[in-house]
Amino acid sequence: MPSSARTRPRKPLTKERVLAQAIALADADEIEGLSMRKLGQALGVEAMSLYNYFANKGELVAAMVDHVIEQFELPEDEPKWDQAIRRCAVSAHDLLLAHPWACALALVPSDTRAMRGPRLRYREWLLRTLRGARFSADLSYSAYHTLDSHIFGFTLWQLGHAKAARVLAPEGEDIEQWAARLIDQMRPEFPYLAEHGEQHMSAGAPDGRQECEFGLDLILEGLKKRRRAGSARP
Repeated sequence: MPSSARTRPRKPLTKERVLAQAIALADADEIEGLSMRKLGQALGVEAMSLYNYFANKGELVAAMVDHVIEQFELPEDEPKWDQAIRRCAVSAHDLLLAHPWACALALVPSDTRAMRGPRLRYREWLLRTLRGARFSADLSYSAYHTLDSHIFGFTLWQLGHAKAARVLAPEGEDIEQWAARLIDQMRPEFPYLAEHGEQHMSAGAPDGRQECEFGLDLILEGLKKRRRAGSARP
């Protein structure tokens, strides 16, 4: 039999393979475009086969979000608490941008099962790092919420603005051309907002990551000042 006529062995279906393909589909079409039927087609199997690995789409999506959060860098080898937190925050921001559907879902888990595993490990690590740096429990409480809300909040803001531009720009019109026209319309009444928009559009304009790190560094500097002032107790 010619080699071209031979049947290639089917790649075995595994939970890891299902999860990886689901993430790839969500990255391409957003989470709304993911269905068990589409996932089965992409894997070359019947949709019913997927229920051997995930009871329903909700369980699958929870596992997808956990997979993203599991990749957050949680440094155990960094002696400086602020640098450890910075590494974690930057890696989290990068991952949430790479998988934009995961950010909002991580903030509002669908059930208590989604709270286990990577999400709790990330939160425990952040609190342990603060307490290990001799921040008081009260200051750690406030610092945790400030840092966590910056990581997820800034990313949501960045994703929202990018999506708004895609939605608002007329179909068929280049987004940059549309933005330039909008800035010109705003200029007479809102000159400083127009100036800000031009900064966004200029060559070499700071990207979202740079602005995220700018805010992160302000937070860390503020926490260091509080710590030096004696706001943190043993």
